[in-house]
Amino acid sequence: MTRVACIDIGTVTARLAVADVEGGRVTRMLKQSTICNLGEGLTRTGMICEAAAGRVLACVDSYLAAARQARAPRICCTLTSAARDAGNSDALLAELAARGLHAQVIPGEVEGSLTFLGVAQDFADREILVADNGGGSTEIAVGSMGAERGLALDRVRSVDVGCRRMTEKFLSAGDPPSMADVERARRWARGMFDDAVAAEGVRELAPELMVTTGGTVTSLVAVKLGLEPYDPRRVHLAELSREDVEALLARFASATEAERAAMAGLQPKRANVILGGTIAVAALMESCGFERLTVSESDLLFGLSICAAALADGGASPLGWEPDLSELR
Repeated sequence: MTRVACIDIGTVTARLAVADVEGGRVTRMLKQSTICNLGEGLTRTGMICEAAAGRVLACVDSYLAAARQARAPRICCTLTSAARDAGNSDALLAELAARGLHAQVIPGEVEGSLTFLGVAQDFADREILVADNGGGSTEIAVGSMGAERGLALDRVRSVDVGCRRMTEKFLSAGDPPSMADVERARRWARGMFDDAVAAEGVRELAPELMVTTGGTVTSLVAVKLGLEPYDPRRVHLAELSREDVEALLARFASATEAERAAMAGLQPKRANVILGGTIAVAALMESCGFERLTVSESDLLFGLSICAAALADGGASPLGWEPDLSELR
């Protein structure tokens, strides 16, 4: 058994995993998640603002302390869409390096591959479409993983559609936003996804099912079930129909941000972006031709932990891409 710690810094959330990995599978994981909104204002300015960077660094400090307390000997750190887009990401990377982290801004295709690796643990020998609906982008991956064939990724594509990007681009003029703005956002997302799905031949690959990860879809399950407190055991592998998603979309679209923040099952800090995220999920289901989706908690952090543990054991990453590990002291 190998224990590793992983930090993933996304556009909306920063997350920590301390995982035990054995035989290429995560056997135990402790997770923490904090809404830091690194991508705040990024669509407008193209830069990470000082306040957002400060929130992330304070969060990372607490995560480092938690990882040390959990006696994880090694740690890695990835950053995704917001850091890819921002013109001043180097300043944040320098602050992370000062804390002993070899932080990596990963391409969208690596992000999608890591997520697929995590999700596929629960779907052996099945051809699946995995979608990671994030704050700044959505990663789409199609493939399978099994004992004999191993990991087989047929397609991986990153699309710049995410809940914060959607919110800042289309949904910030009113509270609640106008139905015209909601429809504009949906048409834009549908067009982006249609182009990606056609270019990659996703429908022709005919995956059996669509599995999704990310704070939007886990929140949709939590709101549907009225989960207070949040219970990952009830969210993991839960299903949502297209009718479920459309009903939740209508509910969020007709509510103010304050009303959304008060909804059972929704983190108040996610109230600002949940409508944009739900529009993205609805558009993606339409583009890919799925009437149902399965929600997974086994996301990028699972895939990242598997790769990190393989390297820590002196082996090779199953993806080819390698996380940059540092010692935790």
